[in-house]
Amino acid sequence: MTNNVHEMRERYLKLVARALDGTIYEDPPLSSNGGPAFDLNLRTHGWDWPSVAFTMVGTKRLLNVRRLVESVIGEGVPGDFVETGVWRGGACIMARAVLEAYGVKDRSVIACDSFEGLPEPNAEAFPADQGSTFHTYADLAVSLEQVKANFAKFDLLDDQVVFLKGWFRDTMPLVPSKQVAVLRLDGDMYESTIDPLRSLYDRIPTGGYVIVDDYHVVEASKIAVHDFLNERGETPVLHEIDGVGVYFRKTSAVPEVEAVTEVEAVTEVETAPKASWNGVFNA
Repeated sequence: MTNNVHEMRERYLKLVARALDGTIYEDPPLSSNGGPAFDLNLRTHGWDWPSVAFTMVGTKRLLNVRRLVESVIGEGVPGDFVETGVWRGGACIMARAVLEAYGVKDRSVIACDSFEGLPEPNAEAFPADQGSTFHTYADLAVSLEQVKANFAKFDLLDDQVVFLKGWFRDTMPLVPSKQVAVLRLDGDMYESTIDPLRSLYDRIPTGGYVIVDDYHVVEASKIAVHDFLNERGETPVLHEIDGVGVYFRKTSAVPEVEAVTEVEAVTEVETAPKASWNGVFNA
């Protein structure tokens, strides 16, 4: 019976992932940010913007979301999944699907976004954001109503999902989670990366994770992460996901332990060649 449950869970989560990243129906990219047809390598590494799929993080970063949520469930690390910058909601839907697959009822998925795109850069306060043009991309503005509808398509829109609408400078102190087991940063700017860290990092318990989606391709995001860690005097080990994103664990004083359930322990994901933003995001 246990093997049957494990097999059904595996099939469900793989099917959800393939539907979310568009690989199951070979969803072509938006014409402004990719080639004329579906390219499995681009989609695997999240190097294109899907035309209708629910996430642009790609197959490998989506798998990373699954594995880290499974890890905190299996090891009993308390807290919610919080993503800052959700686009069409795909990574949050994946996290909620994992909770559903494991029958977890005491954790929430917190989806934080302006649902209106990115803010204009405040270069005076955040010099690293000088010249950022992400606020000009209409494709990055996905309404709250559309994201909710996307959750509903997977039958995962319920009271375990919380939406927090607004600029991170205003909303991060309002995140309802007392503890954050997995914090996924996808703000594409210095300001939108460091604001969540400053508000939420202390809510991450030992064993919790921080994912930085655009670490290798948005320099401002990388600078924000290291500025924050330098402020804290911390030097965590950064783990590669796919040549674009990285993650690290808040385990400076405690060694990692194996999962005590049938949840697989988190493993290092294959590292891909570093992506070039030019020609992919045209920014």
